[in-house]
Amino acid sequence: MSQKDSKTIGKSIEETRQYHIQYLRAINYSIRRKILRSIRNGNVCIKNLQASTGLDPDILNWHLNLLEYGFCIEKEIKKGKIVYRITQEGEIVDYLK
Repeated sequence: MSQKDSKTIGKSIEETRQYHIQYLRAINYSIRRKILRSIRNGNVCIKNLQASTGLDPDILNWHLNLLEYGFCIEKEIKKGKIVYRITQEGEIVDYLK
């Protein structure tokens, strides 16, 4: 991953440090890693994510917000529904337990 492609590289060392803190917070919890794997496997809307994780919608939304804030996922609207996709930074889930 080049600096140009990474969302976790800031304009200063302090900004980069803050981005890395956000990122590590996002991936440092097993439920969020489970969500990342589920998104990677094609469960991209909230209903499918809820079914695959078994989480309450409010709790799932909180975890999704942390993953988005940590640069691991992005959301977009397709056909009136919010869908999530894993980012390059989120692909780290392949290497975590």
